Order: sequence, then structure tokens, then C-alpha cells
Amino acid sequence: MHHLQKIANIQIEELDGIRLKPEVEHERKVAVFDLLEENYFAPVGDEIGPYDVKLSIEDGKRLVLDVAKEGKTDYFMQIKVPLMPVRKIVKDYFLVCDSYFKAIKTASPAQIEAIDMGRRGLHNEGSTILRDRLEEKVHVDHDTARRLFTLVCVLHIRQ
Repeated sequence: MHHLQKIANIQIEELDGIRLKPEVEHERKVAVFDLLEENYFAPVGDEIGPYDVKLSIEDGKRLVLDVAKEGKTDYFMQIKVPLMPVRKIVKDYFLVCDSYFKAIKTASPAQIEAIDMGRRGLHNEGSTILRDRLEEKVHVDHDTARRLFTLVCVLHIRQ
């Protein structure tokens, strides 16, 4: 059953009229592509996927995952996760990403590497918190949590 426990399609709430910086748009595309290539997503109590998932942020306070069977329009599960615990990490992550994108143009390889290590550390921390928060409702592996965290960061741009 393991191969059925995955996200087949992911929809991200419209970033209405928001033009993402090219680097951020690239991160979003890569996260979606990698997520759909390979992920593990197993809603607690349901073994028969694959799933269509819609990601959104509600009231700027909660991450919402609406989950449907692949190709179906009725969501059988809605997962809400408070964003408070990840909000600070998202902010810090954006600051570090900004530094990183600037550094790529001018900094030495050692400086770029140091900033990138910080960026990866924050990303891992955010992913771990997100995974822990989801645990009661849906099981995801580390890579899936990382890609979802990237998408949460992109969604946060609208807030």
C-alpha cells in the first residue's frame, strides 16, 4: 500500500496578484516538482491514496491542508496546523535566503557556504516542527516535510 500513500497533485492557494521574485518562484517550482516526484503522505486512518492536496493559510494563523482522493473534488479531510511555532523560522529563513541570493553575486565561496549552511539548518528546523505538528493527522517523511515547508514559506509571502 505504501506507493498509494502519496500526494498526486498539489494546489497552492492563489498568490493573487503577487509577483514572486524569480528566486522564490524557482524554489516554489522545484519544491512542487520534487514533492510530486517522490513523497510520503499517509493520513492517519486512511491507507488508500493517492491524494490531491490544497494548501492554504487561514487568517494568517493556520496552515490548512484540504485532502481529497486523487481526481475527486470532495475533500474528506482538513488538516489545520497553527503557524505560530514556524512563523519565526519562516521569517529568519527569508532573511537568510535574501542574504544568500545577494551573496551568490558578490561573496566568496566560503561566505556563500556559511550562509547556505545556516539556510539549510533553518529549513531543517522548520521542516521538523511542521512534521511534528502534522504527526497526529498525517504521516510524512523528512523530504516531504522539507518540501511542504518550502511551500509554507512561499505562502507566507502573501501574509
